[in-house]
This record gives sequence, C-alpha cells and structure tokens, in this order.
Amino acid sequence: MNYNKAEFERSYGLLSQLPPSDAPEIAFAGKSNVGKSSLLNKLFNRKQLARVSSVPGKTITINFYNIDEIKFVDLPGYGYAKISKQELARFSDLMEGYFKSQRNIKLVVQLIDMRHPLSENDKGMITFLQQMNIPFIIVMTKADKLKKKAYEERLKLSKQELAFAGDVPVIPFSSVTGQGINGIKNYIEKSL
Repeated sequence: MNYNKAEFERSYGLLSQLPPSDAPEIAFAGKSNVGKSSLLNKLFNRKQLARVSSVPGKTITINFYNIDEIKFVDLPGYGYAKISKQELARFSDLMEGYFKSQRNIKLVVQLIDMRHPLSENDKGMITFLQQMNIPFIIVMTKADKLKKKAYEERLKLSKQELAFAGDVPVIPFSSVTGQGINGIKNYIEKSL
C-alpha cells in the first residue's frame, strides 16, 4: 500500500450523511488531543493532510481519507467536556452509529496518551470494541515526550492497566521521531 497516495475524501457531521461502507475501513479512535491527526499525517507522510490542533475537540466530524480503495477514518475525539449538550448528543449518535451500522471495519487503531494513566473513557472505548467484536490495536502516543526512566515506567504500568483488554498489541508511537510507525503499518496491512 502506498501511503503517500492518501487523499482527503470528505467530512461528515451527522450519521445520516455517512456514505455506504463499500470498502475496507481502518478507524482511528481516542480521546480529544491524543494525536490522531498527527498519527495520520505521519502515516501518510504529509505535514497537514489531517488537520492538527493544540485545541482539544477540534475534530468534531468523521473524516474519510482514501488510499487504494481503503478508507482511513479519523473519528472525533471523545472525553472533551467543553461542548454543549446538543453537540455531545450529536457526537454520541455519530460515534455509536458509526460502529453499529454494519460498516466494513477491518481494524480500529485506539490511541492512548502514553504520559497519563488510562482514563475511564479509554477503558469504556476498549470495552465497547471488545463487546462489538471489532479488532483493534492500541497505540501509545507522545512516547517522545517522556524521559527514558518515565517511559519505561509508563510502559510497564500501561501493560497492567490494559490487562483487561487481553492480548492486544500495544505500540509506543511518536509523531516526532516516527517510533512505532512501521509496526502500525504492519498491523494495518495484516488486517486487510
């Protein structure tokens, strides 16, 4: 698969707008500001194909990218409190509807910020993926922001925190250094 050929296809803000799932989909999920857009840009070898923001909650739509008839799906970040109840309801419908609408989801890349303990929202998302029987991997983002000792400690603790998820692959990742990108590509390609 030639990741350099990635093209932005379209954004959807409502479940009713989503197109039929006529191609394999690789979805990227995680809480707000965890680095989904940065990971996609690293994957696609582009600086700004996926819009990156330091402001949490910026991606409030489901964004589709296309590579060789495979859809890469950037899902809105969850867990950001500063949105209205109406927006939260729309977001919940969009996310749940995406996963429950018989889409051709081959893999979910679940992103977790390596610097922090697993949040309740992260646990809830992982449990949901397990209940829905959707294959997933866990990518620990922002690995470069930890010093060596803290990195080793968080890696050890995160394995304990993720024990409930079973034998799921866990890949430390840095959008700055590229650490983990080849491992992520391997899991994506194996899932297709």
